[in-house]
Amino acid sequence: MESQYARVNKEPIQPQIKSTSFRQWIGGIAFTFMIALLGYLLAKAPGFDHVGQLASAIVIAVLYRQFFGYPELIRSGIGFSSKRLLRFAIILYGLKLNIGTVLQDGLGLIVRDAVVIAFAILITVWLARLLKADKNISLLLGIGTGVCGAAAIAALAPIIKSKDEDTAIGVGIIALVGTIFAIAYTILRPFLPLSDIEYGIWSGISLHEIAHVALAASPGGQDALAIGLLAKLGRVFLLVPLCFLFMYIMKRNGTREDCSETKVEFPWFLIGFIVMSIIGSYVLGTSIPVSNEFMNSVSTLTTWCLTAAMVGLGLNVSLRDLRMKALKPLIAMGITSICLSILAYFIV
Repeated sequence: MESQYARVNKEPIQPQIKSTSFRQWIGGIAFTFMIALLGYLLAKAPGFDHVGQLASAIVIAVLYRQFFGYPELIRSGIGFSSKRLLRFAIILYGLKLNIGTVLQDGLGLIVRDAVVIAFAILITVWLARLLKADKNISLLLGIGTGVCGAAAIAALAPIIKSKDEDTAIGVGIIALVGTIFAIAYTILRPFLPLSDIEYGIWSGISLHEIAHVALAASPGGQDALAIGLLAKLGRVFLLVPLCFLFMYIMKRNGTREDCSETKVEFPWFLIGFIVMSIIGSYVLGTSIPVSNEFMNSVSTLTTWCLTAAMVGLGLNVSLRDLRMKALKPLIAMGITSICLSILAYFIV
C-alpha cells in the first residue's frame, strides 16, 4: 500500500517538472532577446551607433554577469540561444551570399580574398606565439579578421572546440576593432590616391564585417559600395572551404594524438548555409519572386538571432578572464589588421 501510494503521488509531479523546465527554457531565450533589445537601443546612442547592436549587446551581457552573476535558473534557455540559435543564424546568413554574382564578377577578387584570409590567420597566430597570447582567442581573431568577422568566428568556434567565453571575447574584439578601422578608412579616403572602385575593393578585401565594409565604402559612392560588398562576399564564399579545411586539421591532430576528445563533429549547419546560399542565389527572386522587404526582414531576423546567441556567449565571460586573456590577442589582431590594410592597399 505504501509503495502504491508513493507511486500515485509521484506521477503528477512529472508534468509539473516538465512545465517548470519549459518555462525556464523559454525564460532563458526571452532573457537573451531582452538583452539583445537593450543592445539594439544602446546602439542608437551617439558613439555606440558605430559599434553596432551585436557588440553593444555583448557589453551589456558581460556587465550583467559581473554585477548579478550567471542566471543559473534559466541556463537551459540561454544555452539554447548560444548554440542552436547561433547555428540557425549562420544558416540564414547564407542568404546574404549570392553565389552567381561572386562566380560571375568576383573570381579575380576571390584570389585576393584567399590571400587576405591566409595572411590574416597566419600572421595573427604567429604574432600570438611571439606575444605568448591565448592561442584559441588569437586563432578566432585571425579567422574573423580574414573572413567575415563574427559570422566566421561563430562558424569556426564549434569546429576548433572553442569555449563560449573565448568565442564571445573574439566577437566583441572583432566588432570594436573593425569599427575603429572602418571609421579610419572614411577619414583617410580624401587623402588616398585611389579611384572609387579601387577604394571599394580595398575596403572589401581588408575590413572585418560586412557592416564595416558598408560603413567605410559608402563615402566612395554607389560603385565603391557595390564592388566593396562584392569583394567582401568573396571572403564569405571562402568560409565554407575554410571550415572543411579546419575540420581536416582537427581530425588529423586527433588521429596523431590518439585522443577521443579531439574528434570533430560534422558541422551540419554549414550544409544549411550552403543550401540557403543556393536558394538565395538561384531560387528567390527568379523561380520564387520575393520583395526587398522580405529579404530585409530575413536579414533583420538573422541579426537578432545572432545577437541573442552572442548574449548567451557573453554571459559566460568573466571580466577577470577578459583582462588576463584578451589583451595580447587584441594586440596581435591590431597589428595584423594594420598589416592587412597595407597589404590590401598594394594588391588592389
